[in-house]
This record gives sequence, structure tokens and C-alpha cells, in this order.
Amino acid sequence: MKIPLSSKIQSSVNPNHTTWLRSPVFVLTIGILAVSSASLFIRYAQMEMPSLVIAAFRLGLASLIMTPWVIHRHGHEIQTITRRDWLRIIGAGLLLAIHFATWITSLEYTSVSSSVVLVTTTPIWVALFSPLVLKEKASRMTVIGLTVAIAGGLIVSLTNDCVFISGGLTCETGKAAQSSNILLGNCLALTGAICASFYLIIGRILRKTIDLSVYVYCIYSCAGIFLVLFVFLSGNTFFPYSPQAYLCCLALAIFPQIVGHTSLNWALAYLPVGLVAVVLLGEPVGSTILAVIFLKEIPTAFEWIGGSIILLGIFLASRR
Repeated sequence: MKIPLSSKIQSSVNPNHTTWLRSPVFVLTIGILAVSSASLFIRYAQMEMPSLVIAAFRLGLASLIMTPWVIHRHGHEIQTITRRDWLRIIGAGLLLAIHFATWITSLEYTSVSSSVVLVTTTPIWVALFSPLVLKEKASRMTVIGLTVAIAGGLIVSLTNDCVFISGGLTCETGKAAQSSNILLGNCLALTGAICASFYLIIGRILRKTIDLSVYVYCIYSCAGIFLVLFVFLSGNTFFPYSPQAYLCCLALAIFPQIVGHTSLNWALAYLPVGLVAVVLLGEPVGSTILAVIFLKEIPTAFEWIGGSIILLGIFLASRR
């Protein structure tokens, strides 16, 4: 008998059936904190490595780390995956690879603010396509929360280019706007957001029938293979770089990828994909906190205000 989604959600958070450690709320919190650390490691690695190489190492190392345990514990389950689900896994892996490749590469062509605004449109695309693919209609409060959270993201993005001068707001487009490649950078960031939305939607379908460990291992492996192919096609190489650069890539594989993205994929089995996508907007807030601790970057007024609005949007969208 097919169990309704609402029953799954209730059983997942009912203390009589599981502990608070397996609550979707707790797991999503851990996931966002882990994913938020990616910006720190990427910043250090980009001092030496091309963006595509960083993305390939992130997914490739994550797959290699998981291989012994997954093969030992779930080797039989991998063999039972249907051809139809394999096609979905390969498709989701390709989408995930394109997401990382386009988003990280976009920062080489356009301003950080433009890239952030476009990448954080992922929930918009999820809200647009999810009802068509999954028949999951977003509630009125989810739509309100989504709108509020995106507004907060827009405010945070102004930090890089806008300041208050003589009681007024002055914005400068910066060097990126003067580049002939700015349109390419913006298109890459937008492509990354759209790919991420379809990756989440496909994950919502697969997580209903495939074990979490098997699902993420197959997805990460497929994405890693595609990214390695992208690196060779772009003419880049994986060697030689400093030990510090490789350590940053290893940290990317362990924390943002294995811990962060796996937590989000776990939540897809219990929560609507639209809600998980909206919670992803909390990543800029987590990144800001980590930047204060490790990079000594004190948030500006825009970041405080925008971050608070993002959290408000997440709260409104997740009240149900």
C-alpha cells in the first residue's frame, strides 16, 4: 500500500518513531551549515585552480570516499536499480555537473552580486516546474515565503556594488559590468540555477524508491564523471597544484558535498521539493557567519538586513 507523503512527514518527526537526530528540520539545518562552508574552500582553491577542476575534484573525491562503504553495504541494491531509474540518475548527475560547472565558472565573467542573484532563483524554477512534473502545488504561505526570501537575497546582493553616501544609495556596476563577457557570466549563473531546480525535482522522484546512500553515490559518481570530461574538453589539467589547494578540494568533497548535499537529498524523501529549495536560500546567511569567523569579514548593513529577511522567508515557507 502506498503511504501518503503527509504520513511520511509525520512519522519522520514523531518522537515515538525516531529521534530528533533524524528530524528533517535538524537534518536540513546541518545540511545548510555544511553547504555554506563551500564558499570558503572555493575561495582558497580558486587562487590556483580553474573552476572546472575544483568542481570535478569536489564530486570526484566525494564519490571515491563513498565507494568502499556503499559497495560493501549496498552493492546488491545498486544492481537492482531499474533501467528507467538509471536514466534518471544519469540525467540528474549531468544536471548537477552543469550546475557546479556553470555557477563556479560564472564568477570568472560577471560580478559576485549578479551571480548570486541569478543562482538564488532556483526556488523560482522549482515552483514553476514542480507542479507540472510532480503535481506538488505550493501553498499560499510557501509562495509568500519564497517571495520574501528572494527579496532578502536581492538585498544581500547589493552589498558588493552599493553604499550609502550623503543619505542616498549609490551603486557602481564595477569592473565586471565593463567586460564584454558579462552576458556570458549571467547566462552561466542562470543556467546553474535552472539545472539545480531540475536536479532537485528528479531527486524527489528517485528518493521515493531508492535508498539514500545508493542514490547520492550514483548521482555524485555520474556528476563527477561528467565534470572530469568537461575538464579534459576545456584543456585544463588536474596537476600540479599546491597541497593547500588539494586540501581545500578534499574539504569541499567531505563537508559541503557528502554532509551538506546528502542531508538535503535525505530531506527530499520527507518534505516537498519546493520547501527544500526555499531552505537553500539560507546558504548566504551561513556563508556570512563562517566568513566572520574565518575570514574576519564583518557583515554590512545590507547583509544583516537581507539575511534577516531570508530567514523570515524560510520561516514563513516552512510553517506547515
